[in-house]
Amino acid sequence: MYRWVEHTAELGLEIEAATEAEVFEEALAALRELTGDEPHCAWSIHRVQVSAPDRPALLAGWIEELVFIAERHDAIPERVEDLDLSEGALFATVAARAGRVRHLVKAVTYHELTFERSGDGWRAYAVLDV
Repeated sequence: MYRWVEHTAELGLEIEAATEAEVFEEALAALRELTGDEPHCAWSIHRVQVSAPDRPALLAGWIEELVFIAERHDAIPERVEDLDLSEGALFATVAARAGRVRHLVKAVTYHELTFERSGDGWRAYAVLDV
């Protein structure tokens, strides 16, 4: 589950999920909602590789890569087809559909960036400069 949180001149993304991998999948779902507008049927596949010293930075890198796919290829990330998490790295295959992309995200900030265990699951928070 994800939800958008109002933040001064920015947009906060709060994610709760059962597993670490689901946190990344929910981030993709949130970005799909934020950037997508009338997707078409043409599909494209994108390989994503992110390296970072910790899970919060890995999440920030993941979101930045999804924004890059949207803006560079005019493709709305629709789903994660394969996701491999290891210590300090993420490898994924993302399926995207061509469409009119809303170019809203300037950057992912590291202000208040979190990714932590919460009860029986995981919780993450990222602030997007929009």
